[in-house]
Amino acid sequence: MKKSTAKIDIRNRRAGFDYEFLENYTAGVVLAGTEIKSIRAGKASLADTYCYFNRGELYVRNMHVAEYFWASFNRKDPKRDRKLLLNRKELNKLERAVKEKGLTIVPTRLFISENGYAKLNIALAKGKKEYDKRESIKDKDRRRAEQRGDDY
Repeated sequence: MKKSTAKIDIRNRRAGFDYEFLENYTAGVVLAGTEIKSIRAGKASLADTYCYFNRGELYVRNMHVAEYFWASFNRKDPKRDRKLLLNRKELNKLERAVKEKGLTIVPTRLFISENGYAKLNIALAKGKKEYDKRESIKDKDRRRAEQRGDDY
């Protein structure tokens, strides 16, 4: 059976503006029932999502996966917490960084891997201050002006 070739690439664009990414990881997502069909249809959102630890396991909160239209039973809450799959070494490293350094874990991208599984790119991040955000806006404007050929 051939896998779907449609590209699913759902991004959390706000995270890049609010956080400075230090390390990136790719984690599997535990889904139930028809949630994978909704993701393949592009009916998911990463707005206002974040990750947290509960009893040594990593979960993502506020990831919206819309209910599948054709589902008749076993419907799940669209914003329920979902478990992320990483190996123990990565989980320990992330948990230590969150506890000791006060960093946060932010989902940046949701996609379907080549073998058909839903994957979530997460980043260990440090929150930006207001002046850092203004500086990143200036840099973005400067790069855009250079591409156009304008003098900045």
